Amino acid sequence: MSSSIVWHPTPEMLRQSEMAKYISWLKEQYNLSFSDYQGLHQWSVTHIEDFWESIWRYKDVEHESMYRKVLESRVMPGAQWFEGARLNFAKNIIQPWMMGNPKRVAIVALDEERNRKEISAEAFVHQVTVFQAFLRKYDVRAGDKVAGIVCNDEKSIIASLATSSLGGVWASCAPEFGWQSLVDRLSQVQPKVLFAVNGYSYNGKEYDISAKVEKVIKEIPSIEAIVWIPKITKPSKRPKANLTLWREIASKKPTTDLTFVPLPFHHPLYILFSSGTTGKPKSIVHSAGGVLLQHFKELALHCNLTENSVLSYYTTCGWMMWNWMVSGLMTGARLVVYNGSPSYPSIERLWRLIENESVTHFGTSAKFIATCRTESFSPKRIVSTASLQNIFSTGSPLVAEDYDWVFSNVKKDVQLTSISGGTDIISCFVLGNPISPIYRGEIQCKGLGMDVVAFNEQGQEVVGQKGELVCKTVVPCMPVHFLDDLDGQKYHNAYFAKYEGIWCHGDYVMFNERGGSVIFGRSDTTLNPGGVRIGTSEIYRQLDQIQEVQDSIVASVQHKSDEKIVLLVMLQPGISLTHQLKAKIKEQIKIGASPRHVPEYIFSISQIPYTLSGKKVEKAVKQMLHGQEITNLDAISNPDSLEEIKKLKDEIY
Repeated sequence: MSSSIVWHPTPEMLRQSEMAKYISWLKEQYNLSFSDYQGLHQWSVTHIEDFWESIWRYKDVEHESMYRKVLESRVMPGAQWFEGARLNFAKNIIQPWMMGNPKRVAIVALDEERNRKEISAEAFVHQVTVFQAFLRKYDVRAGDKVAGIVCNDEKSIIASLATSSLGGVWASCAPEFGWQSLVDRLSQVQPKVLFAVNGYSYNGKEYDISAKVEKVIKEIPSIEAIVWIPKITKPSKRPKANLTLWREIASKKPTTDLTFVPLPFHHPLYILFSSGTTGKPKSIVHSAGGVLLQHFKELALHCNLTENSVLSYYTTCGWMMWNWMVSGLMTGARLVVYNGSPSYPSIERLWRLIENESVTHFGTSAKFIATCRTESFSPKRIVSTASLQNIFSTGSPLVAEDYDWVFSNVKKDVQLTSISGGTDIISCFVLGNPISPIYRGEIQCKGLGMDVVAFNEQGQEVVGQKGELVCKTVVPCMPVHFLDDLDGQKYHNAYFAKYEGIWCHGDYVMFNERGGSVIFGRSDTTLNPGGVRIGTSEIYRQLDQIQEVQDSIVASVQHKSDEKIVLLVMLQPGISLTHQLKAKIKEQIKIGASPRHVPEYIFSISQIPYTLSGKKVEKAVKQMLHGQEITNLDAISNPDSLEEIKKLKDEIY
């Protein structure tokens, strides 16, 4: 992992970034001195209690009661953080917007139809207040569940914060989920109130989901009230239920002030769901205090968000990046939210959004960046990227060629931050920071407080070798529990079955001496031909060199006594998978990776299957190639792609 430096922090960032200010504050408050980020990180994972207390103090958490002790015991799972503290998540998010200029813009909401809406600080607080009053009308209290089938707009943010202001627990799904996928998730939640859109727009087409929502309501008897949010212009049928239009509530004048219910640090805040591509999704419960501290640490210190920042992350409400983005409000940063396709009417769409809204921090998927590169698109030729300070990429590994594309075609001095973590911790294990250099093809650093390393197959810590990504010490953003898991066995099996008392995340990773990392894919889709472990991204990196290949997915099959690699390629229009092209692909993989990486089988397919959040479904493909059925097709954005893959089984065996 010997890479060249592609980005340096400026002298100003070394002095004035939020991370630099935090280091200076540690010197004043704790008499601690750190010459570089690695030294700071080592302290943060060695002196766990001191570190997390420093985050509480530096954030100046709004609280009703102070904690008695930072951490009762370092045991995991089951660690108890900040016992005795009582706080409210929404209060800490909204507080910056209750002070200062009431006309300052808090949120800008955009959509495919180029509708643009500004929500001022005053209007933002007003809206949370009236929706809090509506939820009170239905006796929503601490611990009650409120769900949303909602779009990435200001309404979903307001609904979630109104919920958490009362101590309610928020769970959201994207409207493109199938009805069974929605029921699989929300039937576990059993919400008291449901916020639901009547449809959504994507790629210039309107989708009416009113019938789907009505089916969901009939399946979940706990729902007492529905807030109906019209999003499409064509007429749609309203569900036969206790329904109130969003605008009827929003137009009301507040009769009381916005209040915040103080609750314990570990009180549930969010319920997030695993992808559910290979079974019923897990419902993962996250705590208010854990999310608050972890997101402040990441967004303020690692990402350098301030009240002068403008954050826009392309996401849906079914992806944890939405929850992460919402927390950006606690820094005083403005949010720019977009609902629709990232490439409608063209791939310029999000780049023009960056220019028009003066976005400083832009988040997207690695797939979107790769698509821009493979289409030879150069944003800087058509838009100004002058405002852009940081680009976040996640969802899959960001290959070295994508680093080259960003610095050549977007902005040469932008901080390109590849981040990785997941729904399981609603945050990151590895990400970036504003005071260290970035190396081509590498994730910049381990997160503060995140004692992550790679374990080899013997359970030994390794550097410079590939292994399992594990977290050796407890962190407050680990889930409180799973729903429908009274004895905690599902939770234990998900993270602690492989190494007792150590979190095993399921990523295949390599760390270097300076703390940088490369992730090679998920451990459960790691290839193992001839007993040699290979990460799937190692093969994808080589396919990026083949112009004829538009997209690809790789899996393995058990064949006789060995494992064989199967490569499925989606070719550029007009290209056929000839013997010559197969040979070219194999030669590139052999030279660029190793002979072990060369696939035994290569097939051409018309489309690559992805989850609704844009991740390749390698595990589902592997199951299909072994003749196993995939039961939860609603979790896949293009489920018809699997039928084509299913037929390939007969050509292998």
